[in-house]
Amino acid sequence: MKSSRLLSILLLLQTRGRMTAAQLAEALEVSVRTVYRDVEALSAAGVPLYGDAGHAGGYRLLDGYRTRLTGLTTDEAEALFLAGVPGPAAELGLGPVLAAAQLKVRAALPAELREHADRISGRFHLDAPGWYADADDTPFLHTVADAVWHNRVLYAMYRRWREPTDVERRLEPYGLVLKAGRWYVVAGPGPRTFRVDQILALTTPDPAEEFTRPDGFDLAAYWTAHQRDFHDRLYRSEAVVRLAPGATLARAVPLNGRAEPDGWTLMSVPIESIDHAHGEFLRLGTDIEVLAPPELRDRITRTVAELAERYGNLLTGSGD
Repeated sequence: MKSSRLLSILLLLQTRGRMTAAQLAEALEVSVRTVYRDVEALSAAGVPLYGDAGHAGGYRLLDGYRTRLTGLTTDEAEALFLAGVPGPAAELGLGPVLAAAQLKVRAALPAELREHADRISGRFHLDAPGWYADADDTPFLHTVADAVWHNRVLYAMYRRWREPTDVERRLEPYGLVLKAGRWYVVAGPGPRTFRVDQILALTTPDPAEEFTRPDGFDLAAYWTAHQRDFHDRLYRSEAVVRLAPGATLARAVPLNGRAEPDGWTLMSVPIESIDHAHGEFLRLGTDIEVLAPPELRDRITRTVAELAERYGNLLTGSGD
């Protein structure tokens, strides 16, 4: 809608400063001609918007001009308050800042939108970590976040899963990611991904050493590619199993199966290793049957036989 687009132009110029018609057109996904018409409409409405010609030209708002948030729709206001995550913000030291920002936004909203925002806050609460996962101890999160913000180099003692476990690393922190309640720092050179809770010690050079972020680095795009690569490296093999009706496998990758006449489901399941799959599948008890690979089926068969013998001995009273 045109009214929404006009407000978007105001907010873009208010937040980014000077922008050319081509830049506005790209951001709004409209033609440059449409931007010209919208700018004329804003000027006619009395908005102090000016255009400068030349290589460094573009449109800008008169210094000090600010638009109020009266253009927010109901859905936009609800989404804004639903997106507020006080837990992670507090971990980053931004809890009071988030609360103050939401208070200011709420004060600027019309009465009807304030009611919708309050309804969202009262009915939805986001809690990312899983039920059975203890909160990670991340004493260096504030320092890492500060280094991310100011492009400062960090020197870390880091604990990894393979030998040697404790290693020294020079980090150029590009960004922080919160995944399932766990903080990760994406850092160069590379870049590579590090768990913040596995940082054992952290030092900053004195004087501070700064780094230059790679041009065009996109944190969200990197993280998407990182997750895809992680799954590809994690699941190196495959098992063929049958699942009883109602049984499910808790997996981070999509699973597809074929229903069989007896109601069970035949499917191929990516597995990390024989050891890992052995423990995971045994938790399902009689709700799963492993068909392949043979070494996994044989190992589960031996485990079941050992359990039967052990509990059989207990029932007959002949156990130690």
